[in-house]
Amino acid sequence: MIYASDLDQTLIYSKRSLGVPLESPGLLPAEQIDGATSAFISEQALQLLKTLPEDVMFMPVTTRTIEQYRRITVFQTELVPAYAVTSNGGNIIVGGEVDREWNRRIHEQVRRDGAHAEEARQVFGQVLHEDWVVNERFCDELFYAFMIERDRMPLEQVLEKARIMREMGWEVSIQGRKVYLVPAAVNKQAAVEHIRNLTNGGAVVASGDSLLDRCLLDYADYAIAPRHGELYREQLRDKLEVNYRFTEVSGVYAADEIMAYVHEIHRSVFAAQTSFSE
Repeated sequence: MIYASDLDQTLIYSKRSLGVPLESPGLLPAEQIDGATSAFISEQALQLLKTLPEDVMFMPVTTRTIEQYRRITVFQTELVPAYAVTSNGGNIIVGGEVDREWNRRIHEQVRRDGAHAEEARQVFGQVLHEDWVVNERFCDELFYAFMIERDRMPLEQVLEKARIMREMGWEVSIQGRKVYLVPAAVNKQAAVEHIRNLTNGGAVVASGDSLLDRCLLDYADYAIAPRHGELYREQLRDKLEVNYRFTEVSGVYAADEIMAYVHEIHRSVFAAQTSFSE
């Protein structure tokens, strides 16, 4: 079995996204920047991650760049996954090393399936303005990330431009104080499917909070999302029929519930397999 999970606002949380006071019990450092803790993980969630059965492979699946992923000390020291997906699916880290062949394949697919990055940036740039865009970055030579002032962003104009970008083979995702502009070919589902086939990984359990996670959750055999983030807000607004459940709590402690769900799914699948073999 594979447990494939988004990280930020799913398993780890910045001070801004904790949803509880910083001095709340059971919070452990997850990421360090210049010696200061920049993200946290629930102690209970980490313990449940560490005690996953041996036949469950935990795989981080994040929009973070390779460099940003490697800042997450908890997954570099305490719990080191065999596989990690970064750059929203554009890179796979195997045994600590970047899979160059996968990255080459993704770049080829991006060139084949959608508009060039410069063209996409130019078209999306028509809605960007210094009044609400703080800075931007071209991440791992694959996609754009814009730091924004969320309350100043013209949401309807951005959503309208997102529809145009989709026709060009690019997706727009708004996550907290960031807006992502990502080629459709760069997605989490494709990377997880590749690793699943490579490892004969079996059933997939997935968790994530953003629209960039939706393809992964839709692909998974079992899926759960925290009671916050883009997916939850979309569900509140549109009342969509989805194949994943939401946690009962929001904020950092949603990770406890997510990890309990993963253990529960493993027990039920194992029980079903045992019953079938008998």
